Amino acid sequence: MHLECSGNLGRCEGFVKRSRRDTIAAMTPPEPVETRTATPTTGRSSQTATLAEIAREAGVSAPTVSKVLNGRADVAPATRSRVEDLLRAHGYRRRRAEASRSPLIDLVFHELESAWAMEVIRGVENVARDNGLSVVLSESAGRLTPGRTWADQVAARRPHGVILVLSGLDESQRALLTSRSIPFVVMDPAGDPGVDVPSIGATNWQGGLAATRHLVDLGHTRVGAITGPTRMMCSRARVDGYRAALETAGLPVDPTLIVTGDFHHEAGYRQGLELLRRPDRPTAVFALNDLQALGLYEAARELGLRIPEDLSVVGFDDLPVARWVGPPLTTVRQPLMEMAEAAGKLVLDLGREDQPPVATRVELATSLVVRSSTGAPPVAGR
Repeated sequence: MHLECSGNLGRCEGFVKRSRRDTIAAMTPPEPVETRTATPTTGRSSQTATLAEIAREAGVSAPTVSKVLNGRADVAPATRSRVEDLLRAHGYRRRRAEASRSPLIDLVFHELESAWAMEVIRGVENVARDNGLSVVLSESAGRLTPGRTWADQVAARRPHGVILVLSGLDESQRALLTSRSIPFVVMDPAGDPGVDVPSIGATNWQGGLAATRHLVDLGHTRVGAITGPTRMMCSRARVDGYRAALETAGLPVDPTLIVTGDFHHEAGYRQGLELLRRPDRPTAVFALNDLQALGLYEAARELGLRIPEDLSVVGFDDLPVARWVGPPLTTVRQPLMEMAEAAGKLVLDLGREDQPPVATRVELATSLVVRSSTGAPPVAGR
């Protein structure tokens, strides 16, 4: 599903709140005239080839090759695949890519239903607005890699760039975007994006270490953790920081105090009940994001536990709601808006052929924000 935002976040917010109720298709701009040559960057050819030469090798017409380069839908799948294989083999990129781009940035989420997403949208929208561009939102319905249909749609739109959040691309999608000279950046990659994939992240390990060390310094010795999905690199890094803080303090890492969540409010509630109903329950819990921390709040209230008198809670992200819940949430600030702005600037820099960016893998610092949800452990368990 898609939504185009042009300087009006109210429409984006309404979309997120409606939670997939409406689908708004971004209009495809008119197709530019394709240049008559393509320049190989790698591969077996070292000469500039015309579209006619590529067409002869593929057994199709030159206009068909042009349609494939422009992501047009009116090409048979087998023909498209044959032409794209040749383009990849020769390592071709379109010339004058900047002139043929649409005034868009494609922003892709694997899920688009939280205040977390809104912070990212705001950051990318700031960069887009400053550069006279609009933002097209896409959701991959929980998949960490968008479907092939999405890649074809992006190729047809010819945006200035693509930003993928907690997501990634498979090899064919990368090749498709590269052959169209459409730059892409992964923000907070779900897995290792590879050394050649531009990415923006945060110091997740350091954040997990700071959160847990704060609880240990308050005197807690039984510290639980509600993780995110194990397949996500940011979750694994935060758990590793949690473990490192306990081990550095000489405390055992109790695997029974580590429960797996999914970064949603419901998981914080459900897994929070599991931890807090234990006869030897933890006196503090590090929820690996703010939404799970809020779910843990609900579980604690249901069981009659006070925060922070009976239970200390630390989240991660520092969403706006963290300041307004009762009590205000101690959390690790992940600079989401700044990360999104950095991703937007990087993807535009990648598209400027005369000014390549200096760094394509960036990590922004996290920081602990201490509020009222943490305190010393209770003298005696309840």
